[in-house]
Amino acid sequence: MAPTTAGGTGIWQRVAQDLADDLAVDAIDRDRAGKPPYDEVARLRDSGLTAALVPPGARGAGTGWRDACDIVRRIAVADGSMGELLGRHYVLSWTARFLAEPGRAADLESRAAHEQWLLAGGTGPDGTDETRHPGDPGAGLTLTRTGEGYRLNGRRALPTAVDTADRLVLDAVRVSGGDALVVLVDPHHPGAGRTPVTDRLGQRLTGAGTVVFEDVPVGPSDVIGAAAHDEDAVAPSATLAPLALRLMLAQVVLGVAEGALAEARDLARAASHARPVNGTGLCPDLPPGADADVLFAFGELALAVHSASAVVDRATAAMARSLDAGPELDTERRADTAALVAAAETVTARSALRAGEGVLELADADGLDRFWRNIRVLTGRGPAAPLLRSLGDHFLHGARGLCGP
Repeated sequence: MAPTTAGGTGIWQRVAQDLADDLAVDAIDRDRAGKPPYDEVARLRDSGLTAALVPPGARGAGTGWRDACDIVRRIAVADGSMGELLGRHYVLSWTARFLAEPGRAADLESRAAHEQWLLAGGTGPDGTDETRHPGDPGAGLTLTRTGEGYRLNGRRALPTAVDTADRLVLDAVRVSGGDALVVLVDPHHPGAGRTPVTDRLGQRLTGAGTVVFEDVPVGPSDVIGAAAHDEDAVAPSATLAPLALRLMLAQVVLGVAEGALAEARDLARAASHARPVNGTGLCPDLPPGADADVLFAFGELALAVHSASAVVDRATAAMARSLDAGPELDTERRADTAALVAAAETVTARSALRAGEGVLELADADGLDRFWRNIRVLTGRGPAAPLLRSLGDHFLHGARGLCGP
């Protein structure tokens, strides 16, 4: 059940922490089992967090972008898969704000919150789906006009919730005109065939998979708007969706890194308490200087994660301001926000990989490798070079360099 006190963003943080604590209890066992996330999604629904990123009043107490990012990061500390699933849901839940008229967006958000929809899908090349190619709008999906609307056909790989989503938000190309529309699709229609992925290295509980659509109906009310694939042809505010997703995934990566460091710290503390200490304050079974080496290593990892946190927080604040600007957002501010998002992605990926590898050298425990595996999957979906080039372009040319797709 969702909190109902208007403006109670602090309540959402407590709800998120309670869910994170619950997910942490059996995180290792669930990762080993690698089953579809039916149980995890049920816990998520029960918490009410799926409806958190809505304006206050849409259904109970809504919250804003910064609080939603904090919620996702808290969840990712305990369970990276659920962090990604919820983070993508939040970004997709704002699709109508990016593409539709305010009244239409409010109606969709209210319905989604009331029916507790879990959203999955994707609305454009964002560098996180290896089956997509930049510049190929609606890759693999087509819309054919009918008297009642459209028929959707094609195949799409989904990074989350292939079996548990209530609705899919997808971009597809109209056969008649060649332009791309963003539509809302029922994944449980008989014409939608779903195939989960079962052999992932990491992020094994996101419910990733593939959906094949055969003449799935899309009514007029299911069309959210025109896809914003051409940045030069739409308002800057309409192009924030891919940036919002990339930043949300950086929150997930950072949360996983923080979780890895916290678990390694707890293991190190438990090990030191279990060993007798001699008069010098050192454990007798450790060589001289060993404790200092461990402290130095933990210090380096903590510094890397703290540095990434600072960069991500700055990008989050900039994104919140850009989202609040709405139609008044200009190209220069959008470019500045894009630069900060690119910096957050790059710094977080490097710091998280360092943390994921480092904790394996500092602690030896079953299940600790799940953090490294999750980080590898989250950060391995695109090369860093394009982000660094876009950062350099923005540094040299300002608003002319829009920093990434």
